[in-house]
Amino acid sequence: MKRFTLAAALVLSTALVPAAAAEPNTMWDLTELYPSADAWTKTKDTTTATIEKLDRYKGTLGNSAGDMLAALTAISDVRREVDRLSVYASLKGYEDVRVSQNQERRQLAQTLVSRLGEKTAWLMPEVLTVGADKVKAFEATSPELKRRFGFLLDNILRNAPHTLGAEAEGVMAAAGNLLAQPDNIYSQLGSGELPFPAVSLSDGTKIDSLDQATYGKYRQSANREDRKRVFDTFWGTWKKYEGTFGAMLNTQVLGLEFDAKVRHFPNALADALFTDNMPEGVYRQLVAQANAGLPTFHRYLKLRKKLLGIEGDLGYYDMYPSMFPATGLPKFDVAESERIGLLVTSAYGPEYTALLQKGFAGHWMNVLPTAGKYPGAYMQGAAYDVHPYLLLNHNDDYYSLSTFVHEWGHGVHTLLTTANQPYENSNYSTFTAETASISNEFLLADYMVGHAATKAEKLYYLGQELELIRTTFFRQTMFGEFQLAIHEEVEKGKALSGAKMSEIYCGLLKRYYGDDKGVTKIDPAYCVEWAFIPHFYYGFYVYQYATSMVGAAVFTKGIEAGDAQTRDRFINMLKAGGSDYPYELYKKAGLDMATPAPYKALLARMNGLMDQIEKLQK
Repeated sequence: MKRFTLAAALVLSTALVPAAAAEPNTMWDLTELYPSADAWTKTKDTTTATIEKLDRYKGTLGNSAGDMLAALTAISDVRREVDRLSVYASLKGYEDVRVSQNQERRQLAQTLVSRLGEKTAWLMPEVLTVGADKVKAFEATSPELKRRFGFLLDNILRNAPHTLGAEAEGVMAAAGNLLAQPDNIYSQLGSGELPFPAVSLSDGTKIDSLDQATYGKYRQSANREDRKRVFDTFWGTWKKYEGTFGAMLNTQVLGLEFDAKVRHFPNALADALFTDNMPEGVYRQLVAQANAGLPTFHRYLKLRKKLLGIEGDLGYYDMYPSMFPATGLPKFDVAESERIGLLVTSAYGPEYTALLQKGFAGHWMNVLPTAGKYPGAYMQGAAYDVHPYLLLNHNDDYYSLSTFVHEWGHGVHTLLTTANQPYENSNYSTFTAETASISNEFLLADYMVGHAATKAEKLYYLGQELELIRTTFFRQTMFGEFQLAIHEEVEKGKALSGAKMSEIYCGLLKRYYGDDKGVTKIDPAYCVEWAFIPHFYYGFYVYQYATSMVGAAVFTKGIEAGDAQTRDRFINMLKAGGSDYPYELYKKAGLDMATPAPYKALLARMNGLMDQIEKLQK
């Protein structure tokens, strides 16, 4: 039963949610992880020595439930410390990427992860040798074994057809660091060494180096001539290195295909989805529904063209400027972001609010831009015994507010998980993680529209949400299709090159953006964009952003309507962490992502946003 609307809920809850601190904590305290860099090094050395002794448990798993519990506990304890070491190294490295000692520490942490994999490579083969019947018997006599390691053991047994012998598993683990190098090379070249050119804009502004950050800024220019000049210059640079980036990405693809072949999977997609026990039908359904929803996407593109006042063809360089001017918008500093974040997420209930307040009160965030700081934003929650940490570059605008709320969705998800799951079940999937954060963005967007002071402000927020759907649903699904296509080329015995990748990517750009329907004219010069996308080095990963947005659309619709059951199912999914496979967690929460219905809900939301804009424009 509908109790009250979201707007009413947020107004009613204002008195219950105290204002954020006037001076928020804007710099994290990494001494909560380790008191100093020297302490990190000492712990790393101790942990390294412990890792070297883990194979003493080899051959003991089948002796008794107690021996199995002891071995798994020892491995888990080391992995827990390795996670903590890795978090410190990562965060310290991103404080200032120019500090070589911090970058070297990140490499040491990565090596430690690989070494742990090597020294525990015997684990899965040995569990399989013990056998399912004996494992289940052990679990029946040891509740602790079942509670902490039941899901892990079930997953290992499920892996039987794809698990190699101990020696071969050791070789695969040792190869892990090598197979991670395409991403490292991409990062080094794309973010550090690519010679970005200078460009002059129509107002006389000269950009000395049109790198990724300045490209992101100036592609939003209100001047169409400048946007095109920025696109032509930026993508012209990437085009010069098309062959190099093609060789790098091809190496990534070959690495995944190698793993799939060695582990007896039919293809790399099946290999990638197996870890989460994700039905291939979810991936295929996403692609099918995104393509079925292209008329809705094309409606948005036509609206964009109209609102930008473009005569002639809409260009790919017309995607980034706001359809509505950002002038006159309020400023959102960190304190205001905290206040609004507490307000909009109060719809989840007091438990969620209390955890968010705890996060704001601690020194958990590095949010202000500084020289040398990593340019992105992310929540790092792998230090189970401490708390999540937020890295952000807050610029007091609506984008910063939206990103802040998004990342704290991950933060509270982590806190809910650690409060309800043992460490061994705390590693939740991206499939559920992004739902936790995108739901926050939807709640924020609807709140801002509902509380806008002017029609112009309301239109701006509506336009921003439409763009969020374009980039997260349609764009990420297109990326997923691209990954599938380049892998299928290799699986058919064909060769991949940078030029071939651009050809494949161009076909997808033209289909998604309606080139043959006169919706958008795609210049082939921009089809090298695939080389710019770092996500392609993470395996079949990006599709989960799109599915998560679909789930978020369904959940927030119910939560906004005051449906306590939907809210509770959503919160319980977050509390479940990694205790079950994400597809199953979604089903328990009421959504089957292998069916069309959830995707249609997102498209309905998108059409509803455009209806509101058109009504306001009359």
